[in-house]
Amino acid sequence: MSDNIINQDLDLSDFDYHLPPELIAQHPAERRDASRLLHLDATGGLHDRQFTDLPGLLRQGDLLVFNNTRVIKARLRGHKASGGQVEVLVERITAAQKALAHVRASKSPKPGTRLLLADGALEVEVRGREGELFEIEFPEPVLDVLERHGSVPLPPYITHAADNDDESRYQTVYAETPGAVAAPTAGLHFDQAMLKRLKAQGIDQAFVTLHVGAGTFQPVRVEHIRDHHMHAERYVVPAETLHKIHDTRARGGRVVAVGTTSVRSLEAAAHEGDGVHTTEGDTRIFITPGYHFVHVDALITNFHLPQSTLLMLVSALAGMEPIRHAYAHAVQSRYRFFSYGDAMFIEAAQTP
Repeated sequence: MSDNIINQDLDLSDFDYHLPPELIAQHPAERRDASRLLHLDATGGLHDRQFTDLPGLLRQGDLLVFNNTRVIKARLRGHKASGGQVEVLVERITAAQKALAHVRASKSPKPGTRLLLADGALEVEVRGREGELFEIEFPEPVLDVLERHGSVPLPPYITHAADNDDESRYQTVYAETPGAVAAPTAGLHFDQAMLKRLKAQGIDQAFVTLHVGAGTFQPVRVEHIRDHHMHAERYVVPAETLHKIHDTRARGGRVVAVGTTSVRSLEAAAHEGDGVHTTEGDTRIFITPGYHFVHVDALITNFHLPQSTLLMLVSALAGMEPIRHAYAHAVQSRYRFFSYGDAMFIEAAQTP
């Protein structure tokens, strides 16, 4: 299967919109479930709701699929042994004491360069380079080092430095498997009370794992989207989740993905797996209008950046015009955008 599942005729400008900067949420709502929820139904209709209204939009027999990745404290700051300042953002842990990372410095470090991080408390070595990423060797297990010395890697559009509040709120309540450098933000709206309420309502729950990479924030730099190459992200869709999808469809329920990362995992598995056994690997799946969804019927998601691959994905599910209309309405109605912002509940567009 080609990882790029795209409409050949679309340009980057087809996914642009004007966003006043003050609508970019800099902090989370006071409570996880206190956000607004814009419901885009299957006919293209829009309904302004609160996230606490979600149980009324779901049906007994539906299946919610969550991404249980856990955000790691992936950002480290320090300097080269030669003195120049440096910032390291771990992208992927490749072995117990090795990782691939983005390195920001005045000059790209060469193999053998030593970096002194965390006020000199940590010394690491650059071992090599893979494209834009650098292989870094740590003196002890990477996860232990990051937990002790790292900071939460907030998105580039959030202007404050990560604090204790971010450490708890930029993490879902069901986060389990460490490895992400960005949160699957649709899940940030769920608290334990909401999860229990939905379960009591007869709405089943399942999990996938996709370790969100920093590439999710990288802009698309080509005019024709057919020329864009997606970044790779590691994913796992367990056999249990695939079985629940089958059972949900058999009883006439809907598969509702919580977040675009869950969509990417489920649709990658639909093409790479057999529908029965655990499916895992690296996915570069690029979903744009014209894509036929195999596993996903509806989506809970936040609002996405202009000209982003995630805006293309939601446009594939709901249709380009309904998404344009929904985003224009959200801007006019002063919804809060991006990671700490409000949410949407999107039902797949009805097919003629």
